[in-house]
Amino acid sequence: MSDFFSLYSHEFARVACCVPRTRVADAPYNLQETLRLAGEGDKTRTALMVFPELGLSSYSLEDLLLQDALLDQVEESVARVVAASASLFPVLIVGAPLRVSGRLYNAAIVVHGGRILGVVPKTFLPNYREFYEKRHFVSGANVLDGRIALAGQEAPFGNDLLFHSAGSLPVTFHVEICEDIWVPVPPSSHAALAGAEVLINLSASNITIGKAEARQLLCGSQSMRAIAAYAYSAAGPGESTTDLAWDGHAAIYELGEQLAATSRFERESTFVTADVDLGRIRQERLRNNGFADCALVEGDRCGRFRKVTFTLDAPAESVRLERPVERFPYVPSDPAKLRDNCYEAYNIQIQGLAQRLRSARSERAIIGVSGGLDSTQALIVTCRAMDDLGLPRKNVLAYTLPGFGTSDKTYKNAWRLMNALGVTAGEIDIKPAARQMLADIGHGFAKGEKLYDITFENVQAGLRTDYLFRLANQHRGMVVGTGDLSELGLGWCTYGVGDHMSHYNPNGSVSKTLIQHLIRFVATSGDVDKETAAVLFDILDTE
Repeated sequence: MSDFFSLYSHEFARVACCVPRTRVADAPYNLQETLRLAGEGDKTRTALMVFPELGLSSYSLEDLLLQDALLDQVEESVARVVAASASLFPVLIVGAPLRVSGRLYNAAIVVHGGRILGVVPKTFLPNYREFYEKRHFVSGANVLDGRIALAGQEAPFGNDLLFHSAGSLPVTFHVEICEDIWVPVPPSSHAALAGAEVLINLSASNITIGKAEARQLLCGSQSMRAIAAYAYSAAGPGESTTDLAWDGHAAIYELGEQLAATSRFERESTFVTADVDLGRIRQERLRNNGFADCALVEGDRCGRFRKVTFTLDAPAESVRLERPVERFPYVPSDPAKLRDNCYEAYNIQIQGLAQRLRSARSERAIIGVSGGLDSTQALIVTCRAMDDLGLPRKNVLAYTLPGFGTSDKTYKNAWRLMNALGVTAGEIDIKPAARQMLADIGHGFAKGEKLYDITFENVQAGLRTDYLFRLANQHRGMVVGTGDLSELGLGWCTYGVGDHMSHYNPNGSVSKTLIQHLIRFVATSGDVDKETAAVLFDILDTE
């Protein structure tokens, strides 16, 4: 059994994309670099290691691909990779030109534990612009249910293979090669629908201006649509620059997000790893009924895959998670991304509340303002919703409802904020009514005891909401809620007639971790005047 603190105990799998330095048509040298990187992956207990397209021969050797002397060396190199894999933990996926029945295929060889698990031929051969692969290779499009004799073994051969680990590290992956992802319907699309969780691409991929961005779009979108991880390798240093250039751009994606990428234009061998969250992928597929429906529609294509089963057991030792984890939920550490998220969240809140008021034909909003973060954000959103509806901010009836625990600082901030935003502001002191209710129910606080229990708190929260709803009746308006998603999810609110209830709550899908960043975004966005911004910063400092 693996260690609890190991990433493999929690449905993660470490994946590596490798960019070895190559020498054109020098299979022994390329083998040496491949095995050296495989050894590095073994040390870090990487589960899957992806190498470039035609990595054992190099990609840019043109008609030398047709030389038997080279192809013999490549086959010998494959045999040595297979032998070396017997003592290595990772599954190795390497690229090589292979002769099969008098034809030459651009192939990926999947190797583990001294065994060739399968060989996948490239389906789509580019033969346009700078590419002319059909000069050398034949397509594997029609290779189904095939077998291949290689390195003294017989293995499945075809583009209809899914590789599945039945060991204590369960994972299902599919392999395609370079151009296969550049076509309208990549082979990996059907593979994902058939159960592949990690989609692997052995690529060479020369570099032209703007191509790196195109790769990111392709791989990211494929991982999102397929609800999968996508690992993309690339050729790098050492390839011929007679006609082309190479940037060694390898990257790993998960559900549309780039987890890791190599530094481009490196001069020596390199590789990048990422800890892929298989549990997340599986959960997303369970939740997304469109994914299952698509698998049914594409059943004929998805049902043709052969499953190659092998054993991959999680290492007994602890393999620590290296994947970055955001410190705060829903708050990305990248400032630009955080700002984009805040912009979207803020405008979603405004649009949602404005449409609700419009649909209810209500021209007034009633809201309680405490001077804290949640009610501050809700009040800002309410004012902006009124602006969008073309209604005066005086139609926002904002009340501060001080109780026994209200501080002088938050009380003053509530008034400053209401005045700065130009709403109709009011105050209702709930302490007399709270004392009466506590006395009516025989609570110890009414008898002079220092009893500050849940009932003491809930009486105040209930009275605040009761007043707001009665005010809504009186003014034919809607009560705007202020509680955030974290409070609602944890039950940190007064159930029923309390802050649990409102007519519409724009904060209901915003986590507490994000609220303060939304307020800071508003204060710095130019959406409010300097006076209001100063109050917002003061409220942020108070919290």
